[in-house]
Amino acid sequence: MDLQITSYNNRFQIKGNLNKLNIKTFNAHFANIFDKLDNILLDIESVESIDRSGVMALAKLHNESITKSKRLSIIGLGCKELYEHFKSEESNIVAA
Repeated sequence: MDLQITSYNNRFQIKGNLNKLNIKTFNAHFANIFDKLDNILLDIESVESIDRSGVMALAKLHNESITKSKRLSIIGLGCKELYEHFKSEESNIVAA
């Protein structure tokens, strides 16, 4: 399934595949989003698959929210690849 992004207010629903073939669409849709909105909610429940490019795009959006002191919430289980990426990032954090 191709990538589909729908929105209502500050809630964005992502459907389909998020991969290197359609990452430009994702990036264009969310370019400068935090200049317009203080918080956004991404619903990834309907993401069927995601590759490294898709994970990196979400991570970039997350980093931008932190840099600009904005709120980004990601809801939904989405696909296994995304869950595993963030789970592995969490296990790399070492307490001092």
